[in-house]
Amino acid sequence: MKLEFIALDKLEIAATNMRHGPKMPDVSDILPTIRARGILQSLLVRPGREPGSFAIVAGRRRYHAAKIVAEERRAAAAGAATDAGDADPPDTLLPCAILDEGDDADAVEASLIENIARLDADEVTQWQSFTRLVREGRSVEDIGLTFGLPDLMVRRVLALGNLLPRIRAL
Repeated sequence: MKLEFIALDKLEIAATNMRHGPKMPDVSDILPTIRARGILQSLLVRPGREPGSFAIVAGRRRYHAAKIVAEERRAAAAGAATDAGDADPPDTLLPCAILDEGDDADAVEASLIENIARLDADEVTQWQSFTRLVREGRSVEDIGLTFGLPDLMVRRVLALGNLLPRIRAL
């Protein structure tokens, strides 16, 4: 497997992606983070049907969120364009891990492994991480914007620090 940055327009969803389907996935939970930080976890791809193209085995939601952000930035750039430069911004490059050649079973297995292994952080882990962010100078509002959470939710998670350590451990 090798890592490479691949342009959005060279990517498509693989039929072997376990979340493959015609319906646009809900990306509202990851969109704020991708707007703020970009794609941090690489997509899993394999060579596509056309030369130079790649099929996404795992990372469909990240891909769709990146497309939305790229379109928003393109629209903002077009709105702010001056006589000096009306060109679209360059293609967005996404970090991709390229699978070695293999059959569809290998791709389905890789998609399943990534999706089954995904676990949401529990509340105490969120509290620990949010507390570290606050110590590093992030405000409740900054944390909320980055993770797409209402300020009240961030405050509730931070309030877990008021619990006795024995209760938090449970």
